[in-house]
Amino acid sequence: MPIQIFCSVSFSSGEEALGPLGDAWGPQQQQHPRNNSESEEEEEEKEKMLRKEASEGDPPVDLVAFANSCTLHGASHVFVEGGPGPRQALWAVAFVLALGAFLCQVGDRIAYYLSYPHVTLLDEVAATELTFPAVTLCNTNAVRLSQLSYPDLLYLAPMLGLDESDDPGVPLAPPGPEAFSGEPFNLHRFYNRSCHRLEDMLLYCSYSGGPCGPHNFSVVFTRYGKCYTFNSGRDGRPRLKTMKGGTGNGLEIMLDIQQDEYLPVWGETDETSFEAGIKVQIHSQDEPPFIDQLGFGVAPGFQTFVACQEQRQLIYLPPPWGTCKAVTMDSDFFDSYSITACRIDCETRYLVENCNCRMVHMPGDAPYCTPEQYKECADPALDFLVEKDQEYCVCEMPCNLTRYGKELSMVKIPSKASAKYLAKKFNKSEQYIGENILVLDIFFEVLNYETIEQKKAYEIAGLLGDIGGQMGLFIGASILTVLELFDYAYEVLKHKLCRRAKCQKEAKRSSADKGVALSLDDVKRHNPCESLRGHPAGMTYAANILPHHPARGTFEDFTC
Repeated sequence: MPIQIFCSVSFSSGEEALGPLGDAWGPQQQQHPRNNSESEEEEEEKEKMLRKEASEGDPPVDLVAFANSCTLHGASHVFVEGGPGPRQALWAVAFVLALGAFLCQVGDRIAYYLSYPHVTLLDEVAATELTFPAVTLCNTNAVRLSQLSYPDLLYLAPMLGLDESDDPGVPLAPPGPEAFSGEPFNLHRFYNRSCHRLEDMLLYCSYSGGPCGPHNFSVVFTRYGKCYTFNSGRDGRPRLKTMKGGTGNGLEIMLDIQQDEYLPVWGETDETSFEAGIKVQIHSQDEPPFIDQLGFGVAPGFQTFVACQEQRQLIYLPPPWGTCKAVTMDSDFFDSYSITACRIDCETRYLVENCNCRMVHMPGDAPYCTPEQYKECADPALDFLVEKDQEYCVCEMPCNLTRYGKELSMVKIPSKASAKYLAKKFNKSEQYIGENILVLDIFFEVLNYETIEQKKAYEIAGLLGDIGGQMGLFIGASILTVLELFDYAYEVLKHKLCRRAKCQKEAKRSSADKGVALSLDDVKRHNPCESLRGHPAGMTYAANILPHHPARGTFEDFTC
């Protein structure tokens, strides 16, 4: 039977107490002393490694002990010593049902939060004074017949639906100086000289009981041609204020619409009108008028009362709660953003790109469109943009704006008793008064304003509060309970990973520490002792090659 020989060598510090062989080892140890501090550091590192391995090897708390110490209600009744039973099964069913109800409620609350609901708050605020709005008015007829000459008619024929060979059927004015100036015909200048003048239309004007006149109005061009704005706040004029509400404390005007100056309708175009009266728009001074689409009509033969209610600080929410957008006006024509300013700016750019011209009411420095361009390009392009194209001109709702609510009522004017007096006063016939005179009275109903504000109906704090309430009601848990569950899962996972890593480390260590097995026959075959005995006697080795061993003369004495 072969004999296996294992040799194990251990080293220790040279500062340890001397044994029975200390006298023989002492001289060599004094020749080669070891550093005491280095040995202490090595021992400390070994102790740390042992403690680390011991801590990594500690198993986590078992599930029963964790359930008894956890703050999750019901867990201590489900996981008990001795294994599950009927009582534990009932508790487990109750716990699963409660957990399912809790998860259903959480899903419902999360779905409600992701719907981004909002509420609208309405409040009325009393004020001692209010800024009176801007009032823009236009006659529905853009050109006076008495100012239309034959060259003008030929020039405007495409816009009026008149063929050059047709007889106009009405007397025309003699050509003006512009017909002989040699300058190209300009539609803007034509509207400016041939429109209804405010000095002729305005018969009476009063604001807050005091007189007013054409000097209180500013000129503005719209799709109706030349129009007039009261209290525009432009050109350094202060914005008028009102101290009281009710009739007589706002703007009251009497107008003559001059129906005898209306152009005949020769054809249906975008520039001809079948109505008689004026168009009115009440708006803020910070936005331009868009009267052809946002104005309301006032008919002759009536006194129209317009009671206004200022709606200030309309605060809307941006997406996803609302539809507004906090935007700034990136325009060369307008300073402040509004929907009307955005639309006018967009329409202007669209016409300049597609027709190389702009309409009379559009801002900028591009050339004005000719009547042929109006008919062939401008009007069709603008109609297409307004009615069908929903992508080019997308004007977002601003998150803050001011607008005016309106309530209209009217009475007949003149009465039979006042018809003769008014005819005599204005030197007109009673029929003319009934067909051309109108009265417009605009005032604040009460001296207060409304604030409308959108707010988030369900925020993250409400969501967390609802989830916490449902969690406490159904499973008796809290955020700390969730942390306990995560902590226990972390300990279990860490233990498994560390145990797997430790097993791999021990396998490597055991394979590295395997000794060399030599049989007796191998020892005899090699016979190292015989070969070593032939070495010179002077062949010695340092005494400290093996600490705590007495010095030997030759390597043969140690091995053999």
